[in-house]
Amino acid sequence: MNLRTLLILGALSAFAPLAIDFYLPAFPAMAHAFATDEKHIQTTLAAYFLGLSIGQLAYGPVADRFGRRKPLLFGVALFTLASLACAYAPSLDALVLARFVQALGGCAGMVLSRAIVSDKCDAVASAKVFSQLMLVMGLAPILAPMLGGVLVNVTGWQAIFLVLSLFSAGCLLAVSLGLPESLPAHIPRQPLSGALRQYLNLLGDRLFIGHALTGGVAIAGMFAYIAGSPFVFIKLYGVPPEHYGWLFGTNAAGFILVAQLNARLLTRHGPALLLSRAVWVYLVAALVLLLVALMRPSQLWPLLVPLFVCIASLGCIMPNAAACAMSGQGTRAGSASALMGCLQFSVAAGAAALVGVLHDGSAVPMTLVLSLCGMLVVSVAMLTGRLPPKRPA
Repeated sequence: MNLRTLLILGALSAFAPLAIDFYLPAFPAMAHAFATDEKHIQTTLAAYFLGLSIGQLAYGPVADRFGRRKPLLFGVALFTLASLACAYAPSLDALVLARFVQALGGCAGMVLSRAIVSDKCDAVASAKVFSQLMLVMGLAPILAPMLGGVLVNVTGWQAIFLVLSLFSAGCLLAVSLGLPESLPAHIPRQPLSGALRQYLNLLGDRLFIGHALTGGVAIAGMFAYIAGSPFVFIKLYGVPPEHYGWLFGTNAAGFILVAQLNARLLTRHGPALLLSRAVWVYLVAALVLLLVALMRPSQLWPLLVPLFVCIASLGCIMPNAAACAMSGQGTRAGSASALMGCLQFSVAAGAAALVGVLHDGSAVPMTLVLSLCGMLVVSVAMLTGRLPPKRPA
């Protein structure tokens, strides 16, 4: 895969983290602008998550019927227009609706970038590309809140959505000029009338479901960390809010470095083998983290070491699980990518919510959910590894 295509896919993969993390620093300003509180502003985040879940399932069959390019252009254009609507929303209700539509457009990049990689690459090459795209997933959550905070302080919260609109407009131009159709014309297209049957077939594909859930439960651990770390770092251990980004960035750096190391290791080892090893690293680190949390240390550093290893191991698990799940999907790659994204996102959102439900004023809830995810990841990966490698026709 050439560098131009890789850069475009990386930009498309950034839609979700940018649209989520970019505007988080603007919550207080938005609450003031709409004469409400931050709790009500969080409904705009919930609306975006809902749009992501629904939209992914819609794009899959459409991409398998009409190819990758047309749905992608539509989705990016919709994201651009919805971002403008967010910037000029006259009320909170209008903003919630605009955020929902924005998610419907933005998830096109998530679904179709995976499908395009599957069209162009075999399992090993796909894992390498997904590892390289992890660089975007690691950097975006670090840089987006920082830039968002600057924009809010300098120009106001509306500037965040205007920048998102400009970014997506640039992506729309890049896709139009530099990203040709990846689904070969001679391949039979899946009819839209068979979308439900296609999803049912995928749900019956134990190899696909196993790898998708392996990646999904691992991502759930990431969401649990994102949901719980602000309380643990800032409230529990007194880390200044302005220093939180450095700790978050350190763990993200580990995630990025392992993802790039994974890309190099794939030249000698297949994604399935690396995945089977990495899940154990994740589990051991998560269990050590839980044990340390149960000891209620007076300082933060004993938690940071196993947490770093735990998050870093995801840089190997996530791309390899995605590559294994998408391998051999052929004409149904769009539907497979959509279902995988929906399953993974649903599991991850549930893990983040569980951290809140278990909240007891300590680091135990976050570390407990991470450990549960680790045990599930290893269990699902082991069961999937025992399945026959060939998929049903």
